[in-house]
Amino acid sequence: MTLRFLTKGQTLRELNGVISSAKVLPLTIITHAEWRNNQASELSKVDRILGNQKLIVRSSSKMEDTELNSNAGAFLSIGNVDTSRLKESIDKVFISYGRAQDSDEVLIQPMLQNVKTSGVVFSHDPNTCAPYRVINWAEGNDTSVVTAGHAGNLWYGAAWQPYPPEDAFYRPLLAMIEELLVIFGNVPIDCEFAFTENDEKKSLWLLQARRLILTKKPDSTMSQRRRLETISKKIRTRMEYHPFLVGKKTAYGVMPDWNPAEILGIRPKPLALSLYRELVTDSIWAYQRNNYGYRNLRSVPLMVDFYGLPYIDVRASFNSFIPADLKEDLADRLVDLYMDNLLAKPSLHDKIEFEIVLSCFTLDTDRLISEKVGQAFSQEEKKILSTSLLGLTNRIIHPRKGLWRVDSEKINILETRRKAILSSSLDNLEKIYWFIEDIKRYGTLPFAGLARAGFIAVQMLKSFVNLNIFSQQDYDDFLNSVSTINKKLAFDRQKEGKEKFLEVYGHLRPGTYDILSPRYDEKPDLYFDWNKSGNPIVPQESFTASDIQLSKLNKELKTLGIESTANELLDFIRSGIELRELSKFHFTRSLSDALELIAKEGAKHSISRDDMAFCNINVLRELYIAASDDASMIKNNIDLGRKRYQETRRLSLPPLITREEDIWSFRWQKTEPNFITQKKVAATVTRDLHISNLPGSLVCIVNADPGYDWLFSHSIAGLITAWGGANSHMAIRAGELGLPAIIGAGEVLYRKWSEAKFLSIDCGNRQVTVLE
Repeated sequence: MTLRFLTKGQTLRELNGVISSAKVLPLTIITHAEWRNNQASELSKVDRILGNQKLIVRSSSKMEDTELNSNAGAFLSIGNVDTSRLKESIDKVFISYGRAQDSDEVLIQPMLQNVKTSGVVFSHDPNTCAPYRVINWAEGNDTSVVTAGHAGNLWYGAAWQPYPPEDAFYRPLLAMIEELLVIFGNVPIDCEFAFTENDEKKSLWLLQARRLILTKKPDSTMSQRRRLETISKKIRTRMEYHPFLVGKKTAYGVMPDWNPAEILGIRPKPLALSLYRELVTDSIWAYQRNNYGYRNLRSVPLMVDFYGLPYIDVRASFNSFIPADLKEDLADRLVDLYMDNLLAKPSLHDKIEFEIVLSCFTLDTDRLISEKVGQAFSQEEKKILSTSLLGLTNRIIHPRKGLWRVDSEKINILETRRKAILSSSLDNLEKIYWFIEDIKRYGTLPFAGLARAGFIAVQMLKSFVNLNIFSQQDYDDFLNSVSTINKKLAFDRQKEGKEKFLEVYGHLRPGTYDILSPRYDEKPDLYFDWNKSGNPIVPQESFTASDIQLSKLNKELKTLGIESTANELLDFIRSGIELRELSKFHFTRSLSDALELIAKEGAKHSISRDDMAFCNINVLRELYIAASDDASMIKNNIDLGRKRYQETRRLSLPPLITREEDIWSFRWQKTEPNFITQKKVAATVTRDLHISNLPGSLVCIVNADPGYDWLFSHSIAGLITAWGGANSHMAIRAGELGLPAIIGAGEVLYRKWSEAKFLSIDCGNRQVTVLE
């Protein structure tokens, strides 16, 4: 027998005695007509059926749980109601409907006692419309925690499971959702549940079952299985030993190293994804690291994608942080150790350069080696590693011969060549080709080097604090005093006119690799209120270390063998941070121009900008080299890209994949967010980036690259992102501006905080409180 969905109360009544995998509480239903005509009789009916106990009066309106919308949470439910408050509570629930119809209902049930866990289960992922069983739950006796939008724990499992969940908690819930799918004829389902425990006996209660409203036709189980089996096979083979890499196994993450989740987002379109691979992760990343003295990985791609979801190959990343002169056996054991430490603390996947690997020498490196390597290496091996890191770091940061200086000299070459290409008579395809080649050679390659120098600079600065040479306030003041191009943007926004400002910064766009994101100079009023300049920005005084601090630093540097004086090292730290941001600013100008040329090439063939977002950059490069039917080749590639992207949108995978089983089911791990500054703030939360909502607000955004610097011109109170690392662009910007921020909150915490109305953030104590 197939049931159909009715009102909340009627559906539960139909299920009572039918469903075997869960219990349904006793209930009584009162229609608005019955309540209006004879309240005393209805109250007597409730007493007769449910007796004298604590009750819950729940909404069961005709406007809820329809085929078009659920109106979940729109109407009132009142718990812990005793006999004296029953009439008042029923009145309040009916009033919450607005103009209640005669057929509208109120559902009354016993208040569930001894609740240990409660939450919701979906038969399909509401975001992807794919047949993922999604369980969102919270511990404790409040059954409204999850349904009220207060996050909780989150688990995803594919409909077809080759690996049954290891945790017994999930099994009865999965059995319940499968039985409900059978009962309702495979209509997607959303249900609420609670586990109670009495005398060590656990019971599963079904509190609500309704149609799950999806935005598009749900994906089939077989389609999902086909995709996941393909990914699973790829993971299985890649997890094995590789003859040209040290380390026995690997993992895949969205945030390690070049963190694609922050720069591209979780589901980038084909053009953005292919550009990032071409410009950074296929080879440029490895060339730069090898140039700076790390292992040669020049033929190893750093980023892979699983049906369009980008991931970093963690073993490749760990290999690339090993000094080239370290012997093979030691390197192999070191990568295995890094991997073991990550698997033991997966929440550090966005902090591997700070918390897992040893990639440079600082004042506290010997202590860090002891902490991170422990007893796995002998004292002699630890000394070998320390000496290797020291030599590598000296070659990079040397005050006169430092490798970073070579990269800093390439910045202006890119700008000169950019102007030459734009003013030439080359056609669009030729210009696109040479832009891409120049960005790699004079843009992302030197940027990768300067980004490494910037990372070493920050690590050095942190080591000053760890050795008590600098205080935390000194650290913050130093960063605030650094004069980056991003800080200059904020100053220029206040003092320069619109035309002059856009002449310098107009190429920036939120989503640096996204052709669909408007540049500042294309839609300036979308990003800036030209009638307001925000809070006045007072230039930060230059930080000057005291004579005592300089003396301590010089003594440490000489003792450790770092080939710089204290002043030279401080100059490097300042330059490293500034040049990282400046080189990024310059290569994104060329990239932004290249995206506009790609849009023009599409328009030439009557192909929209939206369609070009599905084109792979390699097709355009091929068209420069080969004589062919340009329009046909581009359109065919776009068709393939669209088809592939539809599959991308149906996938959900964890942020860190450590084994084949993770492809099929996973629990979203709570991350360890990066708290920036030591400041406190309490403010209204906004996810709407309209300029009128920004001043004084805590801004929540999933991922933010340099193109989002326009946000800082609007006097925002603070910033929260789902994705981002401790050394990411937004972390650095917040630190420079002294802005309280949480960078890389992760999926679960970001959802909780971004859905709040009012938050209090205490960055110094790493605390967040939902005030409303």
